Amino acid sequence: MVVIGIFSIFAKRIAIFQTYMRKYVWGLLGLLLLLTSCSESKKIYKIGVSQCSAGPWRDKINNEMLAAQHLYDHDVKVSIVCAYDDTKRQIHQIDSMADAGIDLLVVAPNEAEPTGEALARIKARGIPVICFDRTVDEKSYTAFMGGSNVEAGHAIGVNAIDVARGISGHKPFIMEITALMSSSPAQERHKGFAQAMQGHDEVEYVCREGDWSSETPYRIMMEQIRTGHLPDIVFCHNDGMATGVYRAVAETKTEGRVKIFGIDGMPGEGLEYVQLGHQLASYVYPTGGAEIIKLALDILTGKPYKRQNTLDGILVVRENAWSIATTSKELLRQNKDLVTIQDKLESYLGLYNIQHKMLIGSVILIVLLMIGVIAICYAYYQTRRTIRQRQSLNEEETLLYTHATPQPKRSLLETPEQEMPVPRSQDVLFAEELNEAIRQKMGNPNLKMDDLGESMGLSRVQLYRKVKAITGLTPVELLRKMRLQQGYVLLCTTTKTVQEIAYEVGFGTPGYFSKCFKQQYGKYPMDLRQNGQSQQI
Repeated sequence: MVVIGIFSIFAKRIAIFQTYMRKYVWGLLGLLLLLTSCSESKKIYKIGVSQCSAGPWRDKINNEMLAAQHLYDHDVKVSIVCAYDDTKRQIHQIDSMADAGIDLLVVAPNEAEPTGEALARIKARGIPVICFDRTVDEKSYTAFMGGSNVEAGHAIGVNAIDVARGISGHKPFIMEITALMSSSPAQERHKGFAQAMQGHDEVEYVCREGDWSSETPYRIMMEQIRTGHLPDIVFCHNDGMATGVYRAVAETKTEGRVKIFGIDGMPGEGLEYVQLGHQLASYVYPTGGAEIIKLALDILTGKPYKRQNTLDGILVVRENAWSIATTSKELLRQNKDLVTIQDKLESYLGLYNIQHKMLIGSVILIVLLMIGVIAICYAYYQTRRTIRQRQSLNEEETLLYTHATPQPKRSLLETPEQEMPVPRSQDVLFAEELNEAIRQKMGNPNLKMDDLGESMGLSRVQLYRKVKAITGLTPVELLRKMRLQQGYVLLCTTTKTVQEIAYEVGFGTPGYFSKCFKQQYGKYPMDLRQNGQSQQI
C-alpha cells in the first residue's frame, strides 16, 4: 500500500512538471526552427531554360550554364527543358516553368512569332526573359545574348567569294541551303551571306530553303546533282546540315569538286569535318553559357546590364582547325569537370546542412533532458517530503491504507489478455517501416541508400539483401517504383503540372520522370491526363 501511495504522489508531481513544460517546449522548438532557418537564408535564384532543340552546340551551352550556377556572388538553380523543334511543346514548357515559380526565363525560341507571344505573356507576369541564339519581337524579352548570325553568314560569304575567285574555266556556281526561315538565325545568316554576294556578278548565286536537319539538304543536293549543274560551293546554315550535303557528294562520287561551308564549329562536328576535308570552312558560333548566367543575375539583383549582348565568333579553315579543336575540347572537358565538382559540392553542402541542423537539435535536446532531470529530481524530493508528512498521520489513517485490498489496484495496471496485440512477422514490420521511411524522404532527389539504411539501422549491404529477399527488387528499384506510383496518384488526383509532380516525388528533372513513367506504365504523364480528360467527357 505504501508503494502505491508513493507511485500516486510521484505521478502527481510528474503531471505538474508536464504542465510547466508545455509552456516552454514550444518556445524551444521555435528557437530550433529559427536557428536552422538561418543557414538557409541565402537567396537562391531559380532560372528556367527552354531549349528549342537538342544537339552538341546546345549540350555545350547547357553544361556551361550548369557549371556557372555557383560561379558568381549569388547562387542560382538552373532547370533545363528541351522542346525538340516542337513550338507547341516549347510554349507549354514555358508556361509550366512560369507556374512552378521561376525567377527568370532563358529561352532559345523555336519560332519567332508564336513563341514570342508566349514570352510576352510571361514577361507581363513580371518574370524577366533572356533570349539567346534566337530573337523574337523586342517587346517580348528583357535582354538578348548570342553571336551575330548576320556576321556569321557574312564571314562565310566573304570566304566563299575568295574561294570562287580561284575557280577557272567556268562561272563559279554558289548555292546556299538555308535552315527553317521562320527562325531568326536562318533569316539573319541568310541576310549576312546575301550581303556578301551583292555586287559579285562574276558568280552564279542561288538560294534554296531547307530546315535544320541533315536529310533535307541531302535531298536538295541530290536533286541539284541530277540536273547536271553541279555547284562549286555549297553553304549550309549549320554543320549538321553540311553533313547531309557531304553524304550526297560522296554517294555521287563528286567529292572534291564541291566546296562545303557550315556554321557552329563544334568539336566532333564542324571542327573535325574541316580537319578531315569534308568541309572547306566553318564558323565557331559562340555559346556563352556563363555570360548568360551573369546577365541573369545582373537583371535579378538590379545591377546595370546591356539589353543587346553580342558574342564574337571565329572563322575556321584548314589552317587553324586543329588548334581551335584542341582548345575547344579542353574547354568542354573542363566544363564537364566543373559540373561534376558542382554536383559533389551540392551533395556535401546538403550533408553539411543536415549535420548543422542535427547539431542544433542535439543541443536543444540536451537542454530539454537537463530540464527533465532537474524536474524529476525535484518531483522525487517533493514526493519524499510528502511521504514523511503522511507517516506522521494518526494510526487509523495508516491502518486504513495498509489494510486496503491490493488486488483492485494491481488490476488497474494490467492489460487484459484479449487486448494484447497480435504478433506480426518481422518481414511485415520491416516492410512497413521501410515504406514509411521512403515516403518521408521521397521528395529528396539526392536520397541515397545510405540515408535509408541509416534511418532503418542497417548498413547498405544489409538493406540491399533484406529488400531484395522480401520484394525481389533492389532498394533503388523499389524507391523509383514508389516514386512513380506516387506520381501516378498525383497525376490522377491533383491539377499540379508534370514538372511540379516530378520534383515533389524526388526526380531531378521532369524529362527523366517522363522517361521512367513511360517505362513503368507504357504512356507519358501527359498522355495519362489526356486519357483521363477524354474519359470524363
